[in-house]
This record gives sequence, structure tokens and C-alpha cells, in this order.
Amino acid sequence: MPEMKTVSIIGGTGLVGTYLSNLLIEKGYDVIIFTRGATKMPSRKHLTYAQYDAEKELCDVNALKKTDAAIHLAGAGIADKRWTKQRKKEILTSRLLSTEFLIAQLKAYAPNCKVFVASTSTGFYGPDNATGVPFTEDTLPFYDFISTTCKEWETASQKASASMRTIILRFGVVLGKESGAFQQICRLMDLEIMPVLGYGNQIVSWIEVSDLARLILFLLEQKTASGVFNAVAPYPVSQKILTKTIAATRGATRMPSPAPAILLKVFLGELSSEVLKSCTVSSKKIQDLGFAFRYPEITAAIRDILKK
Repeated sequence: MPEMKTVSIIGGTGLVGTYLSNLLIEKGYDVIIFTRGATKMPSRKHLTYAQYDAEKELCDVNALKKTDAAIHLAGAGIADKRWTKQRKKEILTSRLLSTEFLIAQLKAYAPNCKVFVASTSTGFYGPDNATGVPFTEDTLPFYDFISTTCKEWETASQKASASMRTIILRFGVVLGKESGAFQQICRLMDLEIMPVLGYGNQIVSWIEVSDLARLILFLLEQKTASGVFNAVAPYPVSQKILTKTIAATRGATRMPSPAPAILLKVFLGELSSEVLKSCTVSSKKIQDLGFAFRYPEITAAIRDILKK
């Protein structure tokens, strides 16, 4: 039986939360998922749901009292909508509000909570520079909207460190059969389209979803681990290689269908900068700590994703 009995996941109904909760239960933990739709979710053995809505300052305090570790995955989707001024405000505010509210609730009502895990993204780093050196956790933030959002989000998350071991994970592009990016590529391939964004040379720092769940569990159980970690696989690939690998593994030949950068800028606006950005991120820190990736390379990851 693990030393930490109960792990609470805030915003745990999505792709990462689903994989993580299943892994935790498999390893002997009890899981509480805090979500707005708690009353509609069916509980099962070792998995329960609790009400949580930071905007309305609602939190199931009785469930929180059982918490030994808290993992924060909540926040408005970055790529769900065009980045209008209002949408950018929602993206930033949803993260800061939820983080600040959650940490205050944990400090007040979860005396046994010893670990806090927060998620941001590799958007913290901005585009690759001329040196070609991968970004590490010590790299300073860039100055665009996403970088600034990540920086402020991490600053809010670090406030938990005064009372509990705090870990911040910078997620790369999460790949899984149910992930938005993966599904969109596959849908286009069903239409005989193999999408290449811009020139397709931009580097994608990715991680397979079950590896991400394993990485989070690994850090939970490393009693001295704290601070920032990149959650990316060891071998990033270009967007063109990612797309070609999916096409080849699906057993279908597709002619590349370029989406020119200027067209993406028309349809996506400022969001296009993230789609076209090359961002090479290092996984060395987490590997040096002893974490072993099941899917360090893209071919094996895509093959196993498509088998599921």
C-alpha cells in the first residue's frame, strides 16, 4: 500500500486525468476527482468525484480533508478557440483563479496534503533560438502571450511550496488516441489529406499520454523531488515527421498537403504562432532522476497508440 493513500486530481476528467487516475488506482491509491460535474459522474471502487468550481468558490471540503497529494490539471483549453482579447483573458484568469483558490483550500482544509503537482506547458520557452540547444528547466521564459501565461501560472503554483512539496510540470504536446491533436490529424487523413503546417520543419516536443501519467506518479513517489520538470519525450520530431509517421503506421499513403503559414495566420490569428513554432525541449532532468520512458521515440509511440 502506498504511503500516500488518497490522491486528488483537480480537473481530472480529461485525457491526462483519465490515464492518471486509472494508473493510480492500479498502484493501490484512492483517487478523488474534483470537477464541476461531480454529481453526474458515477463513482466506483477507489474512485470518487467531488464538487469543485473555482469561479463560484465551491469546493467539497470533506473530500479535500482526505487528500494526501493534489494534482492540478484544470484550465481553459489553449487551442480550443481563436485568441481574441476576451479569450486570452479567460485562458490566463482560469489558471490563476483556480490555482490560487485551490492552494488556499488545501492550506485550510487538507492538513495531510504533502505534495502539490501543477501543470503548465513548454509554451513557457517560446521558439527555438539560433544555438540549437534544447530548452532546459533553467531557461528563462519568452515574452509572448503563452510564455507570460505560463510564467504567471507557475508563480501562482509556487505559493504552495511554503507548506507542501511542490512540483511543476511543463507538458509537451500530449499524444494519445483521444488527444485533440492526434484526432485532428487522423480525421484529415481519412479525407485523403496529410496536413503539413507551414514548411513542417518546426520541432514538436511531445509525450505519449501513458508515459505522462507514469511520470507524474514517479515524481509523486520521489520524496525529495520538487521544482520544475519538463514532461517531454527524449526525442522530439518535426511536425512533418510526426504526420508522416502517423500516416505510415495507419498503413495508408498520403500526399503531403501543405497549409501555408499565411493561411494559418488568417484562420487562426495569433494562435498560429503556436502551431508554427519550433520548440525543442530537453528531458534530461527527469531522466537523470531515474525515470525511464516507455516511448522515447515517436514510431513506437504512434504504433501503440493506434493499437488501442
